[in-house]
Amino acid sequence: FNFIAVDYLIYTQEVIANIRQSYPIPAILGGIGLVAALVCVALRAAVTRIDRAAPSRTGRWVMAVGAVLLPALSLWLVNVDRMDGSGNAYADELSGNGLFSFAAAMRRNELDYDKFYRTMPQDQADRILAGLEVERVPLAQALGGGGADAEDDPPDDDIPMARTPGNVVLISVESLSASFLGAYGSKEGLTPNLDRIAADGVTFSRLFATGTRTVRGLEALSLGTPPVPGQAIVRRPSNEHLATIGEVLAPQGLMPFFFYGGYGYFDNMNAFFGANRYQVVDRTGIPRESVTFENAWGVADEVLFDQVLTTLDGAHRAGQPFFAQVMTTSNHRPFTYPDGRIDIPSPGGRNGAVKYTDFAIGRFVEQARSKPWFADTLFVIVADHCASVAGKSRLPVENYRIPAILYAPGNLRPGVVDTLASQIDLVPTLVEMLGKRGDAHFFGRSLFERGPPLPRAFISNYQELGYYRDDVLTVLLPRRRVVAYRIDPHDFHATETEPDERLTGEAIAYYQTAARAFKRGALAYVPPSRH
Repeated sequence: FNFIAVDYLIYTQEVIANIRQSYPIPAILGGIGLVAALVCVALRAAVTRIDRAAPSRTGRWVMAVGAVLLPALSLWLVNVDRMDGSGNAYADELSGNGLFSFAAAMRRNELDYDKFYRTMPQDQADRILAGLEVERVPLAQALGGGGADAEDDPPDDDIPMARTPGNVVLISVESLSASFLGAYGSKEGLTPNLDRIAADGVTFSRLFATGTRTVRGLEALSLGTPPVPGQAIVRRPSNEHLATIGEVLAPQGLMPFFFYGGYGYFDNMNAFFGANRYQVVDRTGIPRESVTFENAWGVADEVLFDQVLTTLDGAHRAGQPFFAQVMTTSNHRPFTYPDGRIDIPSPGGRNGAVKYTDFAIGRFVEQARSKPWFADTLFVIVADHCASVAGKSRLPVENYRIPAILYAPGNLRPGVVDTLASQIDLVPTLVEMLGKRGDAHFFGRSLFERGPPLPRAFISNYQELGYYRDDVLTVLLPRRRVVAYRIDPHDFHATETEPDERLTGEAIAYYQTAARAFKRGALAYVPPSRH
């Protein structure tokens, strides 16, 4: 009973349908009812005897006082944070009463950074970020081609492309951990198509997701900002006309699209992308006769990709370059998909869903290969988040590593980039690879930037903000606490250590500045003419 449970109460249609399609509900409820009936029969005589023995007057007073006093005392004496401390996240969660944890999650749905987390003077934070070459050039200046943005443009040989692409197709894959791919070391053979694509593309081997939810991935891949505490920006009020990659590219000639196989009201996706210059196509925009398979979360990925091809063909015929982000759904419980596509019958559990998603992406790329826009398009395949983030530590680093592949055969030099990087770095990277202005506005840094790389990543859940650098994970916590863990670079084992002052300062500078930037409107899109 945590933040996710609070969120899902809003979307009862998807959640209830998902539960019904994923589990044998009649058998489970029937079994619970039978066990309950047997317990009632067994205890009936004992309960009847207790009911006949009325409590004394003193006993009634004691119970009455306790009924009033104990809940009142809990307001001052009990805090959900006290369930932490065993050193094992599973045990900590089990030690918290479910309803108590649920109420705490409702209360903490939005966390104000300045109120709950450690802060520093903003000018000090700005100096720290400047020292990391995070200039945050005002968007109007960046789009105007002046300042640091123009100076940071790399020489042609820094970007491994023979020519600048005209279009981008960004596929954000639901719940795809790096550990599922053969290109990242898996021996299970679940991703033959993605492995072939990776071999012919540029693979980022140490790129980490910012969070544990789809909305976090969408936030990172559109805004290029570290995760703010509490609710993701995609779900927050006043999130329209922000400096998303769509808002940055649209005035420079690219039409931004957002494709989603489910209903886009879920997690506020339609409202967010629609208010930030994207043309949105969700389940309602796919012709009914084209839907050959669907489940609680959306149409099968192959159906979604067919709609993507149709829409992009239309854009190309109209002479319109495009930036298309596609959000898949098939790699999600109940893990159902069309029969006959792969050798794992549906429902095939997580492995089956991964293999089907791989099939659908491979099919899409092969169909796109015959299109006139294919040779001029950069394909990007990245996960929104991992399949699971459960672990003994609250932010298990290994469960945030996601695949990221750039693919443009005949135009992109294949290779592997081993630099530690964050999901938010893909936004300025794509802007730069397209040869467009605006990459210096984002918190992320282009992965082909001139000069030495900035090896760091941001990982979080809704209240714990992690900064991973120099094999140390620094975690900012509510009540202005800071903890740190030494991370083994090979197996990602975490050992608690004393926080490093420099790394703590960098973490505070990033997260504080990002949270204030959204709250104070600094993430808003301001065209150069209005500057």
